[in-house]
Amino acid sequence: MIPTVLSPLVLAPLAFKDLLNPEAPDFWVLVSFIGFVALLLYYKVPGLIAQALDERAAAIRSELDEARRLREEAQALLADYQKKAREAEQEARQIVDEARKEAESLATQTRKTLAETLELRSRLAEEKIARAEAQAVSDVRAAAVDAALAAAEDLLKTKAGGATGASLIDQGIRDLKAKLH
Repeated sequence: MIPTVLSPLVLAPLAFKDLLNPEAPDFWVLVSFIGFVALLLYYKVPGLIAQALDERAAAIRSELDEARRLREEAQALLADYQKKAREAEQEARQIVDEARKEAESLATQTRKTLAETLELRSRLAEEKIARAEAQAVSDVRAAAVDAALAAAEDLLKTKAGGATGASLIDQGIRDLKAKLH
């Protein structure tokens, strides 16, 4: 019996001997295989296969280059959009800050204008009241003077008589008018 480890080594020369025997089926398998390989070489199939593989490799290389280029473009676009987004965000912050400052300035200006307007109206009202008081005081004085003159005239007419009374009345009226006006 042949050990199993050595069996391929021992059997190989025996199998090779069958390959050269035309009556053995292995011989015809070998002839068919050589014919098949010869046919492939005659029609240049290995070259066609190599060319197809080269074309496929070139196509893959081209696709990889295109993918790399597209990736770089996408990264550039992404960076550009991120930059634009940051700039837009910064511009929006500036617009909001400017609007806030304008609103604060407008509120301050409005408060100041309102205070000035209230102060002016208050002063004008006080002046109008003062003029009305002065006019009222003047009217009351004039009425008092007229009443006093009428009373004095009636009193003097009834108590003082003749030319002396008339001269005293005239003198008193002149003195009173000079003192009041």
